[in-house]
Amino acid sequence: MPDAAAFVADQPSLTAVRDLLGAVRALFAHAVRPAEPSRADATRLLPLSEAVALLNAAAARTQSVPVLHWPEDAEPAVHRKAADCAHDLTATLAQAAIAFLAGPDRRRLRACYAPRCGRYFLKEHPCQEWCRPSCGNRARVARHHDRHKTVRGS
Repeated sequence: MPDAAAFVADQPSLTAVRDLLGAVRALFAHAVRPAEPSRADATRLLPLSEAVALLNAAAARTQSVPVLHWPEDAEPAVHRKAADCAHDLTATLAQAAIAFLAGPDRRRLRACYAPRCGRYFLKEHPCQEWCRPSCGNRARVARHHDRHKTVRGS
C-alpha cells in the first residue's frame, strides 16, 4: 500500500471516496444475498452493474488494476490489466474491495440487523448475529421492550 502522505485530501477526493463507498455497500448487499442488505442500504442501493463499473473505474486509477467480473448468477472473478494513470486513494480502496469481494472471506460477510446499525461484518463464529456486542445488546433490549409493551397493551 502506498504511503498515506502521498494522498491528497481535497473535495474531489472526498466525493470520489463517498461514491466508491456507495458502490462497495451495494456490492456488499449483493454479496449477502439471499439475506437482506443492511437497513441503511435497503432503499438506496446502486444497481449491480453500475456499482461494479464504478468500482472498476476507481481501481483503474493506478498502474496495474484488478478488474472485477460478477455476472448476476455466477461467482465473481478478478483479472488484472495494465493501467497508465497515477495512483490515488480511491484506487487503493477499490483494489482492496475487489480483492475482498472476489476472495474467500466474502462468504462470511453479513449485514448487522440491530436497531440503528447499518454496518456489514465478517461472521467469526456460527452464533454471531451482530457486528459488535453493543449491537447485540441493543437488539435484546428492543426485543424485551417489544415483548413487555405487548403484554402491557393487552
